[in-house]
Amino acid sequence: MLLRHTPKEITERSALMINPAKTCQPIGAMYAALGIHGCLPHSHGSQGCCAYHRSTLTRHYKEPVSAATSSFTEGASVFGGQANMLQAIDNIFSVYEPEIIAVHTTCLSETIGDDLKQIRKKALAEGKIPEGKYMISASTPSYVGSHVTGFSTMVKSMAGLAETTGKKNGKVNIIPGWVEPADMEEIKRVTKMIGVKTILFPDTSGVLNGPLSGEYKMFPDGGTTVAELKSAGDSVGTLALGEWCSADAARELDSKNKVPCKVLDMPFGLKATDRFIDALRTIGGVTVPDELSMERGQLVDMISDMHQYFYHKKVALVGDPDQLIAMTEFLVTLDMWPTHIVTGTPGKAFERRIREITKDLPYTVNVKAAGDMFLLHQWIKNDSVDLIIGNTYCKYIARDEDLPFVRWGFPILDRQGHQYFPTVGYKGAIRLLEKILGVLMDRKDRDEPEQSFELVM
Repeated sequence: MLLRHTPKEITERSALMINPAKTCQPIGAMYAALGIHGCLPHSHGSQGCCAYHRSTLTRHYKEPVSAATSSFTEGASVFGGQANMLQAIDNIFSVYEPEIIAVHTTCLSETIGDDLKQIRKKALAEGKIPEGKYMISASTPSYVGSHVTGFSTMVKSMAGLAETTGKKNGKVNIIPGWVEPADMEEIKRVTKMIGVKTILFPDTSGVLNGPLSGEYKMFPDGGTTVAELKSAGDSVGTLALGEWCSADAARELDSKNKVPCKVLDMPFGLKATDRFIDALRTIGGVTVPDELSMERGQLVDMISDMHQYFYHKKVALVGDPDQLIAMTEFLVTLDMWPTHIVTGTPGKAFERRIREITKDLPYTVNVKAAGDMFLLHQWIKNDSVDLIIGNTYCKYIARDEDLPFVRWGFPILDRQGHQYFPTVGYKGAIRLLEKILGVLMDRKDRDEPEQSFELVM
């Protein structure tokens, strides 16, 4: 049933991926683009590709995702999509009136060799991009990288809009990486509490977790404005949260606009959040308020109270590199044992970071970049765990191996609430603990004999 055909014996595979632990670059680029206010993402390729990217994001966020497409047919597929793109730019600005178009490529347009920068120049020369409107682009073929690298490439294109006036605005750029809209809201709440003025980009809060108001808006109220993106070149510094998702954009601002940058881990868990708060405090020249210290204390209190349920529990993890690095550190902080860790995104640096974080554990962790969930399942069959943490696709492994499962990451297709409840920061860490504790204690209740079945745990 389901994945029970997965063999226990592991064989080397160099040209075959089974149950990938990733999705394609354009999905990441489209998600990033939705974090700009008044932006219409545009898929330069076939209608089918655009429909897949939109539907994946819609299923995860439970919100309608609007995007345009160049609608390649046989002719465009052979001779190139420039004519389609130019007509699309004209139509989009005439009909939908966005502030900005964010174009990403697909396998088809990349294989043909369409040059989006050249097409943009031609569109400007022909007056198809109105005065005061903008177009950015990202090269995102699906046959390399992952949704993470597609996100990073589009965010780097956003950084290209930054301008330098010579007068600092006193703000700090924060590039949050691929996190939920609720996480972006939480980052803004924390920075406001500390008293540091920021420019957060991209920012999907208010876009993909907005209210049902009864009034349709083509472009929701949320998102980073183009004016803010342009002003990012005058900021006093940039904090990039995640090497894979955010660092390239931060380094672009550093080299082009001389805005110094610092790359941090995503603030999941205690230690990573501590480093983020300390960096904010330092760059903003402020002190940490008592309210935030209280939130940290609540997290430490919960860890202390429930430590016996975390202690030496073995965990299998699948997800994106930046998220997994911070989550692995958090689990080690709880005295849990991350045992099998897989990301679909390539990068040997990921494996090195995981091994550094887990070097004091009494065994060698299985870790694989550019891996797949078939391998993760085989590892679990050879060395079982107490818990799986990952996206919805892990439910098949959890069912077949009868293991507790916490949904976290992208995509989550069968549950609701991730776009509303943050998991970054101290408050988010408490939420993560509650989710982990819930499934572990449910399992304990299910499996305990009657003489050990406790009312108070």
